[in-house]
Formats: sequence, C-alpha cells, structure tokens
Amino acid sequence: MAIGYPIPKFYFKVSRPEQEFSSADQIGFTEVSGLDYQIDLIEYRHGNDINFSKIKLPGLRKFSNVTLKKGVIQGFKDSNAEFFTWIGDGKKDGTVRKRSGYRRNIVITLNDEEGHAVVAWTLTNAWPVKVAFNDMKADANEVAVESLELAIEDLAVEYK
Repeated sequence: MAIGYPIPKFYFKVSRPEQEFSSADQIGFTEVSGLDYQIDLIEYRHGNDINFSKIKLPGLRKFSNVTLKKGVIQGFKDSNAEFFTWIGDGKKDGTVRKRSGYRRNIVITLNDEEGHAVVAWTLTNAWPVKVAFNDMKADANEVAVESLELAIEDLAVEYK
C-alpha cells in the first residue's frame, strides 16, 4: 500500500454489523451514493444588538437518502432471504410495511488495495423507502441493475 496517495473508491463493502442476515454478513453492491449530510443554518439578531448583522448558529442536521445499486444475480434471493424479506412485500413481521423492528444499521467500508478498512460510514436506523428495478430492452447490451434507496437517521464517519 502506498502511503500518501488517495484511496481508490472501487473497493468497498456493504455489511450488517449485527449480522441479522443469516446467510451473509455482507452483500455485494456495485454503487453507493448519498453519503452526505448538511447542517441547517439559523440566523438570529437580538433586537437591541448594535451590530447591523445577524449571527449564524448551527441548526439541525439533515441526511440524504443513501442509494445502493447491485446487479440482479440468479440465486441471490435464496442466499439472502432475510435481506429481501426486510425490503419485501410486508408479509412477515419486522418488514417496512408492518412497521415493527424494520430499522437496521448498515456499515459501508472503503478499503485500501490490501483489503484493510480505511473509512467506515455507519448508517443508523436505515430503512428502505424505494426499490427500483431496471428497464428492460430487447436491443440493450447491459446487465440488469436494481437500486435500493434508504432513509437514515444518522451518519457516522470513522477514519481507521
């Protein structure tokens, strides 16, 4: 590993710290986007302040939805059945539609060339708000990709 060079962004893992998905503790995604947040700006001025300007205070943090994309792989549903039950149709307790225990913590880790974690993003209380499937075209030369959009309540970044 070369010290002092930026880390390539293609070697990452999406995993579950609690390993609630019984068959695998990590699921292969091809793209992760939306790892950001912003802090609201509050402007305030006292009525008797001699300065003719407002002071600026930090407000609430707002988190973007995180989007995970992966290729559709034959047999993937069987090996990760609990993951698909979580994002699925709501037939079992614990899914989004039943609104019982559906929030999950997810860790996204960026690795160096040797596979060591460099940066880890922890998504707290994530839950699926949108599942999108690929368009199908008879004349296309592309793989089928599905995306999962997650709402999150907190985003923690840890540099290793």
